[in-house]
Formats: sequence, structure tokens, C-alpha cells
Amino acid sequence: MKKKTWIEAAINGAWTRAKQPAIPLAPDEIISEAIACAQAGASIIHYHAYDPATGQQTASVDVNTYIIETIKSKVDLIVYPAISPITAIQAVTPEAGELRYATSRALGEQGLMEWMVVDPGSVNMHSNVDPNGASGPQGYVYINTEATLSVAMDLSKKFGIRPSYAIYEPGFIRWGALLAKRYQVKMPIYRFMFSDQFTFGAPVQDFALEAYVRMLKVEVPDAEWMVSGLGVNIYPLIERAVQMGGHIRVGLEDSHLGSTEPSWKSVERAVSAVTSSGGDVAVAKDVRNQLANY
Repeated sequence: MKKKTWIEAAINGAWTRAKQPAIPLAPDEIISEAIACAQAGASIIHYHAYDPATGQQTASVDVNTYIIETIKSKVDLIVYPAISPITAIQAVTPEAGELRYATSRALGEQGLMEWMVVDPGSVNMHSNVDPNGASGPQGYVYINTEATLSVAMDLSKKFGIRPSYAIYEPGFIRWGALLAKRYQVKMPIYRFMFSDQFTFGAPVQDFALEAYVRMLKVEVPDAEWMVSGLGVNIYPLIERAVQMGGHIRVGLEDSHLGSTEPSWKSVERAVSAVTSSGGDVAVAKDVRNQLANY
């Protein structure tokens, strides 16, 4: 049977409307956008919950429960939320794992988590350097300690949640593979992170994709993988990704900052790119069936 290509829509991200003005914020906006993405061809939805009154992210269990249950009552999708936002200072404390995964734990106890964000490593997040050599806005370090990741892996095993790894740097593959083996969790999804607007990872080039895939095949030969990123136009990699057996993530979390294209439209363009590359687009049932033995 021909392998089908998954399309994930990351519909808002942590940017707030200050950096990504078109993102959905209110719970019903997120729900409507998720349904539109499903109708356009997405099988997986990732979102960040927001408090519309403040325009900032929220870790509210009630808000996340409402979003997930409402989406799933209307369309069949794999839906997974962001982890709880914490500060850089909190990220290096012994309590970091429990703080970062508190909402995930509560949703797992309700049976609402199919996938879960687990980023196996820390990375410098900085905007690109301009042609004159002047640095852009000040960046930050996204910190995921071993203690934090152990909490994530424990939750993944306890509730049968599949880790979704963001591979910001090549070493994340090796650390992620070791964590999965150590904790005997469901095989994670490895999402290779590219960028045009940030300096982590690799540029949107075939050589970089091929290097990531070759490295993954050494560490975890049967693993499923995606192309995605932040501040990125991922479409030039879609044809090669389809040919190599990978999957696609698009949407306003990943798009260039300031993008005006709604996530559902990005999904439509991704579907067109997949089919023109000879691929067939999966629905959620296809994704679950493909992963059933892993």
C-alpha cells in the first residue's frame, strides 16, 4: 500500500499578535481555524491556547479541554496543545518539568492527549543577522533540561502519549532517540526544524534535509519524520520530503513572521504541493493506522 503524507497545521504559536497579527487567539477562533484546516486537508492540529483578554498564552486546563473536546466533536483530527509557558529562570529549577507539563498531565488524565510536545534539547533562538552584520532583536535560550525531559517521558509512558520532537539541531535526534529507548515510550515523531528568519538549525536546502534523514535512519530506522520550522517558507522542501517518505507541517506558527496567509490556506497549498509531487494526503485515521505498531 502506498504510504500517505501527513499534513500538520500549527495554527498560531507563541508569537502573540504583536509578531504574528493573523493568528487565532480566542478558543472559538482556534476551533474554527482547526476545522477549516481539517477541511483543507490537515490530519493533525497543533495550537497554543490564549487568554483573549490579555493576548497572552494561557495554561488553563479548562480552556484547553474545551478546545480539544469541541474540535474532536466536529472533525476527526489528532489535536495536541502547546506545553505550559515558563520563564528561563523557571526552566533551570528542579520544578521545571512539573511546571512545563502541568497542563499536559491534567489533559492526559482526561484521555485528551494523543501527541505531546517534547523538545529533546536546548537551543539559542535568535533572529537572523542582516547583510550589514548588525544583529537583529535580542534572542533567548530555549531550555529543556534532562530533569524536565524525564517528566515528559514519564507522562508519555503513563498515558500512552506519542512524543512530537522538534529537532532544532542535529544532536536532538540522538538525545531524543536515547530518551525514547530509555523510557520505552511510543516511537516519537521527529520534526526537522528549518528557518529563514532565525539562526538555529539549517537553511531550507535539500542537502540539509538529506543530512537530517540520513542521521535519523542511523539512530531510528523506522521513525516517521516531518519538515517544518519557525520563520520559514517550507514549501521548497515538500517535493523532496514526499519523495523521501516524510511529512509536512505548515501554518502561522511556522510561517514568516507577519504572514497574512491563514493556516487553512497554507494547508491547501501544502496539499497541492504534495499531490503534484506524486503523494497522497492522509486523514487522521491513516496516521493512526500507520503508527499503530510503533
